[in-house]
Amino acid sequence: MSSLLLISKYIDALNEKIGLTISWALLAAVMICSGNALIRYIFNTSSNAWLEIQWYLFSAIFLLASSYTLRRNEHVRIDVIVGKFSKRTQVWIDVFGFTFFLLPATALILYFATPFAFESIRNQEVSSNAGGLIVWPAKLLIPLGFLLLTLQGISELIKRIGYLLGKVELSAFEKETVTPEDEILAIKAANQLT
Repeated sequence: MSSLLLISKYIDALNEKIGLTISWALLAAVMICSGNALIRYIFNTSSNAWLEIQWYLFSAIFLLASSYTLRRNEHVRIDVIVGKFSKRTQVWIDVFGFTFFLLPATALILYFATPFAFESIRNQEVSSNAGGLIVWPAKLLIPLGFLLLTLQGISELIKRIGYLLGKVELSAFEKETVTPEDEILAIKAANQLT
């Protein structure tokens, strides 16, 4: 189990770095979107390439940050019923969900998306829009994003099984809940330091 937990730690670190790095793509997308809108209204000109690069950036954010979101336990959950169960039962539900829903779904998407992306690379596919960009980088994001999500799903499964075996603390995968009062206290403390 200790070697599996080490693998989980490396997967977590990888997805943490990718998630923090890809967050800068949001700033780039907003700047490109704003710049494109200004140029279009001031100079009455634009290019499809600017619209497509925004699409590529938003795709990258969504596909590459999904594993980061799962890592931080920030994904959408429906805790109306599950929240009433004990933590141990909740972890068993997660194990069931990862094993029978998340991992098979990501594996299936990987199976179909990988040849789809490589075919686009092989053909050097280009957008059909006038002035458009090459398409294969966007298509390559699909298997890459789902590969990272699959790895993170495996990592989360390892951590939950480790918890059930008494080898991992609940804090290793449970979402940190911060109340508004805690946030205000943190801001006050930071202001006093400066």
